[in-house]
Amino acid sequence: MILYLHFGDPQPDPVYRRLLDMVGEFTPVAQALPPDAALADVSGSTRYFDRDAAGLAALIRMRAAALHGLDVTVGIGPNPLLARLAAHRGEPGAIRTVPDDPEAVTRFLAGLPASALPGVGPATARTLASYGLRTADRIAATPLLTLQRILGAASGRELRDRAAGIDPTRVRSGALPRTVDAEHRFERDESDAARRQAALTHLAEQLGARLRDERQTCRVLTLTVQYADRTGHTSITRSRTLSEATAHTPRLRAAAHTLHGALGLQRARVRSLALRAGDLGDAASASRQLTFGPDDDRARRIEAAADRARARFGAGAVRPASTAGMR
Repeated sequence: MILYLHFGDPQPDPVYRRLLDMVGEFTPVAQALPPDAALADVSGSTRYFDRDAAGLAALIRMRAAALHGLDVTVGIGPNPLLARLAAHRGEPGAIRTVPDDPEAVTRFLAGLPASALPGVGPATARTLASYGLRTADRIAATPLLTLQRILGAASGRELRDRAAGIDPTRVRSGALPRTVDAEHRFERDESDAARRQAALTHLAEQLGARLRDERQTCRVLTLTVQYADRTGHTSITRSRTLSEATAHTPRLRAAAHTLHGALGLQRARVRSLALRAGDLGDAASASRQLTFGPDDDRARRIEAAADRARARFGAGAVRPASTAGMR
């Protein structure tokens, strides 16, 4: 069985690493899902600890509370997808299990909102709703060709599998990759999309400058949005694999804005935004696609000049006008 462990709010890197070490005491097959979750395959641990998966989850929750003051939510299921869905279906701070039984899986998915499925943001949920596909069971019962006409061939097939609780992926153990993070917390819940875009621009500027200063590039960009809803403050995380590894701020900014726009939050009240650069690599070995135009080279020369100004006069010496006053 698989455990999906949700630690609540995004955790600082040192705390997150200690949490992963704690999970590793119960199973060597643990996968980091930074900044606020992890997967653990405990199939080989139940006999050793003489406890079932729920018993191991209770031990992990108790230890996380004692050592870190966290009320961890745990979902248990026969695959990573169902474990994740179980964790998020209900109030935080509990253990919820989807048994490894086809009938139990069908009952669990019945009535599950389409927006609860991974990869279905508000915009996709609205598209599906326009066709009457508001729940996982309705999606699973829809002919594959119909879904592919709505969403495209690959996305339609992937969504239909997820709606049926099918997930062929396995928990991948390994060391937590190094990341670079930047976060902006609004003074109050922010519903103005322009201010959120300005904050994202500021975060992309921070990430790009740090990556270039450390002579690193990133291949994966992750956006975490904490927003207010009827249950309190909820976090949603989306990632994007870039076409090439980069530390170029305009590309990071464009990817961040694309991630934010795909969420379809519109006038949602947002408490904080966080960007994480992942899959880091040495800038010296990164390949760069040629553009055969002056604009990209000019932008990079300006960026290099801005980096020199920041190094001499401080991090806030050069920044876009839209981000004035942000820290």
